Amino acid sequence: MNDDHTNVRDFFGARAARWDARFPDDGPAYEAAVAEMGLRPGDRVLDAGCGTGRALAPLRSAVTDTGVVLGADLAPAMLEAAVGARRDGAGRLLLADVTALPLRSASLDAVFAAGLVAHLPDPGGNLRELGRVVRPGGVLALFHPIGRSALAARQGRALTPEDLRAEHNLRPLLASSGWTMTSYADEESRFLALAVRTD
Repeated sequence: MNDDHTNVRDFFGARAARWDARFPDDGPAYEAAVAEMGLRPGDRVLDAGCGTGRALAPLRSAVTDTGVVLGADLAPAMLEAAVGARRDGAGRLLLADVTALPLRSASLDAVFAAGLVAHLPDPGGNLRELGRVVRPGGVLALFHPIGRSALAARQGRALTPEDLRAEHNLRPLLASSGWTMTSYADEESRFLALAVRTD
């Protein structure tokens, strides 16, 4: 495991036990984001970097019992917190690195990724890996329960034009990684970029 992965795992691992208590009101934002993905009963979806599993129940509701919901995270403590919150009943949890997924190519219909992009060591390559496991025409949702400005303020940093999630950066990054952005919302109360897997 390289230093980037170790740092991310350790950062989230140290915060896992208190994560849900720090952000107790995010549930409706997750539900609304999942609703915009257009998932159908029977779809196969991955929550990439699932953390404590807050998206698993909305994803399960969208794909119903006939679908498949997977949650993958690099931090064992986050997956333990998901089990502790009894969210593992909504999907199968995988201790896995989203930059090298243990999944077959084109085996999924969609990927949901909350707060993931900023933590990817090689955003272009890593988005290609997410694309590898999604069928052509499948959907990617890059989500955060607050917008870029609100997140920067929370973290005590300035919002810069180099921000990876800025539309002028994210759109070409997705395009070069096999995705076509179909919508982009950066509001105080949420960030959601949707993209479709191209051939």
